[in-house]
Amino acid sequence: MIGANLSTGSVGLGHVVASDVQSSFMIKGVFSYELFGQKLYITTTGVSVFIVMSILVIFALVVNAKMKKADEIPGTFQCIVEMAVEALDNMVSSNIGAKHYKKYVNYIGTIFIFILLSNVSGLLGLRPPTADYGVTFPLGVMTFCIIHFVDFKYNKPSGVIKSLMEPWPFWLPINLVGDFAVPISMSLRLFANVLSGTIIMALIYGLLNMVAYAWPAFLHMYFDLFSGAIQTYVFCMLTMAYVSEKLGEN
Repeated sequence: MIGANLSTGSVGLGHVVASDVQSSFMIKGVFSYELFGQKLYITTTGVSVFIVMSILVIFALVVNAKMKKADEIPGTFQCIVEMAVEALDNMVSSNIGAKHYKKYVNYIGTIFIFILLSNVSGLLGLRPPTADYGVTFPLGVMTFCIIHFVDFKYNKPSGVIKSLMEPWPFWLPINLVGDFAVPISMSLRLFANVLSGTIIMALIYGLLNMVAYAWPAFLHMYFDLFSGAIQTYVFCMLTMAYVSEKLGEN
C-alpha cells in the first residue's frame, strides 16, 4: 500500500500484534521499499493475510496427505475434517440446491474458511485482515462477479435486461444501482463489524492497560470468535442467497 494510506512512518513487526499497548487499530507499515521512485509499504494487513494464507496452505497439505492414507476406521483428525466438509456441503446444498451446489461449494467453502480464520486471527495476536476494507472489498467484488456470471449463464442477456426493467421499464436505473450496491454493502458489513471489535479492543488495551489482565479474554471470545463466526456465516449466506436467486428455476 502507498504510504499516504498509512499512519505516519514505518514500524517494526511488534505492531502486527493487535494487543500491544503501544499499537493502535490503524494499519501500519511493517517494511518499506521503493518502486519507480514511489515509497511503498508491506503493511500489517499484508503480513496478517500472509500468515492466514500460510496456515490454510499448510493445513490443506496436511489434510491432503492424511486423506490419501485415510483409514477405513477414521481417527479423530479425519473425523473432524470429514465433519467440516460435510457441514459445508450441507450448508451450500440446502441454500443453492442439490442440482447446482457442487459448482459453487468450493468457492463458498474457501471464502468461508478464509474469512473465519481472518476474523478469529485476533486470538493469535494479529490484526484481523478483514478489518481492512482493501481485503473485504475484493471479496465482495468476487462474489458480485460470480452472481452475474450465474445470471448471464442461466438467464441469458435478454433475461437479465428483462429483470432489470421490472416491475416497470423506468425502474432500470434503480435496479442497476441496487445491483452495483451488492459488493459494497456486503464488504462494508463485514469490514465494519470486524473493525469495530478491533477498535474496541485497542481502546481497552490503550486506556485500561493497567488493569487489562485476563478479563479482556472474554471480550476477545465475543469480538473475535462469536462475532467473527456470525459475520462469516452472514457473508456466505448472502452469497448463496444471491446465487440461488439468479439460478431461479434452472
